[in-house]
This record gives sequence, structure tokens and C-alpha cells, in this order.
Amino acid sequence: MKSETCFRRLLIPALIVVLAAGFSVPSAMAAKVIIGALNDMTGATSDVGKDYALGIAEAYRYVNDNGGINGKEVKLYQFDYGYRIPEALTKYNLFKRLKCKLVQGWGTGDTEALSPTVTKDKMPYVSASYSAHLTDPKKTPYNLFFSTDYSTNARAALTAWYDKVWPTKADYEKRKPRFVCSYMFASPYCSAPIKAVKDQATLLGFDIGPDQDVSLLALDTKSQVLGMKDFKPDVVWHGNTTMSVAATLRDAYALGLGADHIINNWGFDENLPRLAGEAAEGAIGAAPCAFFGEDVPLMDKVMEYAKKYNPGIPTEKRLIRTIQGWCNVLIATEAMKRADKEGSLEGEDILKKGFETMTDWPVGLGASPVTYTATDHRPAGQVNIYRWEKGGFNLLERVDMKGRWPEKWENEWLGW
Repeated sequence: MKSETCFRRLLIPALIVVLAAGFSVPSAMAAKVIIGALNDMTGATSDVGKDYALGIAEAYRYVNDNGGINGKEVKLYQFDYGYRIPEALTKYNLFKRLKCKLVQGWGTGDTEALSPTVTKDKMPYVSASYSAHLTDPKKTPYNLFFSTDYSTNARAALTAWYDKVWPTKADYEKRKPRFVCSYMFASPYCSAPIKAVKDQATLLGFDIGPDQDVSLLALDTKSQVLGMKDFKPDVVWHGNTTMSVAATLRDAYALGLGADHIINNWGFDENLPRLAGEAAEGAIGAAPCAFFGEDVPLMDKVMEYAKKYNPGIPTEKRLIRTIQGWCNVLIATEAMKRADKEGSLEGEDILKKGFETMTDWPVGLGASPVTYTATDHRPAGQVNIYRWEKGGFNLLERVDMKGRWPEKWENEWLGW
């Protein structure tokens, strides 16, 4: 309760924080680079959004403590929009009035809704939505993120299960594996990779059962699990965030569904086993970067800044979401530094002289190196798939989607 109170004191006000205030910023950093951040701390995805928002704020403090953008101080305006698309549109207009050079966005629904405006405004928009719909620069040139996209992640998770788990089943040589999807139908985020994961299931030779509609706020999913039981799936794809995924795993375990579970990255974190208990054993998911506290480059700084600026939140309660926030800040600041060295921090230059000059750039924090080109904004083609077992997240397989299906990667899969 104490940590939650501290968290809300820091983050919940409408204008959450202006990060330049209270910073120990070198006096030489007279110029300002204004950044806007849109986060969900009170809405349907706040179970993962709150920790991500902390990561964004802490990472920009780190950036300023290390010289900002080539000596220019970052001034961050961070807002909670409650996962409401109309509120996101309002806040984006405020970001424009504040003369932001770049926006750190959040959800798929609002990010996709804003993409035509972002393109018209030439506003770099680095989101926590990893929707593949945002990766084709012919359509959405100013939308970027550090992670492999949802569709690539979903394909890779199903492939890893097919490679590593399906052959362990007693009758795997006698029949096709059975597959169903569990997600909130009305959510653009949840539904974004469904076409791709079903295409992958067809490619690998699965029988596909009926989808189950599970709310992002669901606490009881027994009816949906009973609907799955009619099909007798071998594996279930979960597209929601952690809270409702945990609820579904608990009910599947209690009702004896008997299926394995593969999970989109926003439903697969340190809170999953805390919420699902023994029902989480064996759960498989994509992780775009290291989990909080893992021994990888830069993690010492993440933990240092978490303790320094949010000491009321125990580090053992922090999540991979913090790391995801840092990774998006790191690619954004690298792009701005490159563009600034070329003499401009305008949107088109941040894109062309910043992001699209990054080739195998090492993000750190366990993330894959990123590459952006003028024709393809998918950052990477390899996905780390983990399985929760025996009290830890263990790498199941690193699936190279680009290398394994190069023609499909090049000619078919971009943008969906």
C-alpha cells in the first residue's frame, strides 16, 4: 500500500511531471528538447502501463544526467490518458502546442488512430504499441519502436511451441496440433496479431478452433475456458495484458483444460506467476528485452535510477515494463543525437538522419540490435521466447523469423 501511494503521488496528476524541474542538469545545457509522453496508469492496461511509465521518466533522467541530446536538456511532459483514445488525441494536440520534438506513445488503438496525423505533422512517435500495422514506412513513416512487432512475436511463440513442445506430446505424429486464440475482440492491441498468428498456424499445419472473447479487465473467464474445452486445444494464444491472462490461466488450470499457453509480450511478465500461481507453470511468451534485474549491459543504471527516484517501490516488485520504457527512450535519444549532429532536430530529420541511419544499433538491456530503413521499420527479425518454469524465466528458443522464412519476411509479412 505504501509503495502504491508513493507511485500515485508521482504519476497520477493530469500533467504528471516536467522532468527538467528538480534535475541536477549541467549548467551548460541551456537549450531544451521538449518530449511528450502518453501513458496508461489508470486505464484498462495500467497493470503493465504504470511500470512502463516509471521507466520512461527514469530513463530521461538518466539521459539528462549524461549530457542530454548533445548538451541539450530534455524536458519531458508526461500524461496519464487512462487508455482512452479521445483523451490521447487531446493530449497529442497539447504536445504540438508545447512544441515537442518527439512523442513517447502507448496503446495500439490510439497510436493507430493518430498515425495519419503524426505522418502529416512529421512527428516521430515512439510507442509501446508494437503493432505490425505501424512498421511499413510507406503508410506510417513516423511510427517507431524498439521491439519486434506483435505479429512477429506471435509467429515466433507459436513456432517455438511447435518446435520444442509439440514433439514431446505422446500422439504428435498421429494428428495435427489444435490451436485457439483468447483475447479481447474489441481491443486493437489484442487483435493486432491475430491474422498473423493464424497464418502461422496454417503454415505449420495446425487445426484452428474458435476464438474466445476475454475482456482486458476480466477476473472470471470460466465460460470462455469451457468454450475452449469443446475444441480440446493443445495450445492457446493469449493476446491480453497480464491481469486477465493470469485469470484465464487460473481458470484453465482449475477446469482441467490441459492446454499449453503462449502469450503476447504484454501478458508475460514477472507478475504473471505472482497472479496465476502454479497455473503459470510452463507458460510461454515473447520477451523483447531483459527482465528487470537480469545481468545485462545497462541494467545497473536502470536499478540505480529506480532506487533513486522511486525508492518507495521495491525493486523486487518492478517489471520488464520498466526495461521496455528505457529501450524506447534509448532509441529515441540516439535518433535525436544523430539528427542534431547533422544540424537539425526537426521531425523529418530525426526520422531520416536519425532512425533510418541506425543499422544493428545495440540498444542494450537484452534487446536485439535495431535496424530501420526507408522501406522497413521492423527493428529486428529474431525473437527470444521464454518459458516460466521452476521459478524462473528460461529461454526456450531464439526464433529467427527473418532467416527462417526470408521470402515471406521480405515479400509478404511487412505491415500485418
